[in-house]
Amino acid sequence: MSRFAVMSLTDAAAERVKAILAAKGDDALGIRVGIKKGGCAGMEYTIDLATEQKSNEDVIERDGAKVFIAPEAVLFLLGTEMDYEETVIRSGFTFKNPNQTSACGCGESVELKQADLAAMAGHGHQ
Repeated sequence: MSRFAVMSLTDAAAERVKAILAAKGDDALGIRVGIKKGGCAGMEYTIDLATEQKSNEDVIERDGAKVFIAPEAVLFLLGTEMDYEETVIRSGFTFKNPNQTSACGCGESVELKQADLAAMAGHGHQ
């Protein structure tokens, strides 16, 4: 893969993706992460089942878990680490996003700015 990965998955996130796919059967290829306008801070992450890969989508894969990234979300998700956590209060995917400028308390809604590609290109990957 010549392109750099848009975002990374933790082990926990990869395991959760695989568990979701195992439960959904053969037509599920992975999950699709997107963003939509909404929530109290302006943007929300969306997670849907992916049954096909669209032609212009980025795909990240870890241990057989595939996550498809909706094209309109790519610039907002660059450098993000996707994790999965279960707490007493909630369980779900979490996103550690360097492009996030603010988030509301619920963690579901965030304000995102587009990544500065020129700045990222100059720094290499940490």
